[in-house]
Amino acid sequence: PAPIEIYRAARRDLTKLSETLVPAREARCFHVPAGHFFRITSVEGPQVGDLNLWNAADLSERFYTGKTRALHGTHLSTGDRMWSSFPHLRPMATITQDTLDWYGFDAFGGSVHDVIGTRCDPYTHNLLSHGGQYHHCCHSKLTRAVAAETGLTLAEAEAHVHDVLNVFMCTGFTRDTGQYFMKASPVRPGDYLEFFAEIDLLGALSACP
Repeated sequence: PAPIEIYRAARRDLTKLSETLVPAREARCFHVPAGHFFRITSVEGPQVGDLNLWNAADLSERFYTGKTRALHGTHLSTGDRMWSSFPHLRPMATITQDTLDWYGFDAFGGSVHDVIGTRCDPYTHNLLSHGGQYHHCCHSKLTRAVAAETGLTLAEAEAHVHDVLNVFMCTGFTRDTGQYFMKASPVRPGDYLEFFAEIDLLGALSACP
């Protein structure tokens, strides 16, 4: 379990050090040193984001959505931790504040901040549209952001892009068929999801198209 009371005491005197704005239909990278907090904030309205996290010194250690889901459930909120891939399996970040925690689970079984969806990608689009190409999907945008930040080629960067935390997204599974569904997000301007960085982090956030 996360020492949430220690984090709550630490966050009483936060000082803003930097800001990264993700433009519409784009993605951006950001760095957070261990021991610092970071927030993902809704600026103008109902917008959701796809979040990737890596160990800033070793991109092979990255956010492991499946294990995080197994340890915490399908949707994350305050006190839940984002765990890293094998062989490390350690907390990368801990959620310390969630202004949407009031939403809970609705009558359809929907909730926010899921680790069940993957990310929109050109491969699935190509499959479902019989050859269509679309590269403003989150997978492609995250790939371009990582390449720009690290100097890797697009092919090298793409190998590091992984399944995401769907920030602010409202999702669930239908009761009758068990199929994944998405609903309009309840996020409002100023709502945020706040994290404590357990290790030095490189993050990438895509503004979902």
